[in-house]
Amino acid sequence: MPLDAPDPTRTVPLPLREQADVRDRWLTQRLLDLLPGLMDRAGIDLWIVAGREYNEDPVLATLLPATWLSARRRTILLLHRSDDGVTPAAVSRYPVGQFLPAAAVGGGLGGRDDVDGPDDEWGVVRRFVEQARPARIGIDVSTDFALADGLAHTEHRLLVAALGPHADRLVSAEALAVGWLETRLPEEIAALHALNRLAHEVIAEAFSPAVVVPGSTTALDVAWWLRQRLHDLGVEPWFQPSVALQRAGVPLAEQSGTLLPAVPYDAVIEPGDLLHCDVGLTSLGLHTDTQRNAYVLRPGEAAAPRGLTDLLAVGNRMQDLTTARLVPGRTGNEVLAAARKAAADEGIVADVYSHPVGVHGHGAGPAIGQWDAQDGVPGAGDHPVHVDTVYALELAVRGSVPEWDGQCVRMGLEQGIAVTDAGVQYLDGRQTELIVVPAG
Repeated sequence: MPLDAPDPTRTVPLPLREQADVRDRWLTQRLLDLLPGLMDRAGIDLWIVAGREYNEDPVLATLLPATWLSARRRTILLLHRSDDGVTPAAVSRYPVGQFLPAAAVGGGLGGRDDVDGPDDEWGVVRRFVEQARPARIGIDVSTDFALADGLAHTEHRLLVAALGPHADRLVSAEALAVGWLETRLPEEIAALHALNRLAHEVIAEAFSPAVVVPGSTTALDVAWWLRQRLHDLGVEPWFQPSVALQRAGVPLAEQSGTLLPAVPYDAVIEPGDLLHCDVGLTSLGLHTDTQRNAYVLRPGEAAAPRGLTDLLAVGNRMQDLTTARLVPGRTGNEVLAAARKAAADEGIVADVYSHPVGVHGHGAGPAIGQWDAQDGVPGAGDHPVHVDTVYALELAVRGSVPEWDGQCVRMGLEQGIAVTDAGVQYLDGRQTELIVVPAG
């Protein structure tokens, strides 16, 4: 990394201008270092990513410069695998960052006037195809992954019509789109360490006397505090934060075949409550997804009940069992089945519902269960695990707590992890102790 380049691990969030510099540097590196191998793996010679303003293919935003907050009119990107790597080109009324205008395929850089109008854009695409002569042209259509299914119906119709006899070369770019979205540079993983650290710090602040006043503060108050705090820090949440309570005397309730907390979401927090939050933030075009747990001390208590701390340890053991089976080459469904078998062998009652996280919160890549689908996820669960990918290791364990008269308690955990050649890394570490909130 150049000495004068912004360092996303130094402090987050960076100022917006520095974020743009980082993101554009990453994009260049990804196009040079990652995309050729991903296209070879998918067997695609030309990747066409197209979208219109406010109806963009989700992949399109990950290929545009940081100063492009959306497509301009119609924006078509052409990524051609050649002997020299990947040659990017753009068909657009506006110059697209470092992409070469495809309208100038015949020579010269050209400019926005090279495209005479909307009808001519598709003619440019055809001329590009005729010159490049790709055997397989990937387009973003997919049954299993919404993020890889971004080619709109009208764009598909116009593309097929423009290509004419060359349209029989069109194939689904699902594997390529998923690979592009899920694969992270080492620099991106380093930044995600910092972003997860920020998430952990904000959660610790939320579960502190500065925010939680037992007998007065509601769980909903804390959830809105979390959203406001992330907004004020410039790391917008990508979903509404939630805070759930469990309490002695209020058993779990069955929902869609599983047991979930039954204390109302807007209940006042009381001493003796177990608090659980779910929080996700965004910065640098990346996302986090985190769950952590806290206990509100009763008067006279110095620590959480042993039964709750033991259950958290069981949750950590379940994390170990899952990450040990998160092996590149296995499908998400295979990881799920192996983790659940290992849990059963140890007498652990657990649900596993982990997912990729990165440029999207619920990212493209193998689904490792869902909270209401513990026998596997057809389609998305059949996708294999690859190295240099990031997941939200999300799961829950259940067990009886003696101090709560044997009541069944659910301990939900969610932690960012990276799968690399060196194994699984916890991003900024995982929760191994309950956060303790004083009684007041």
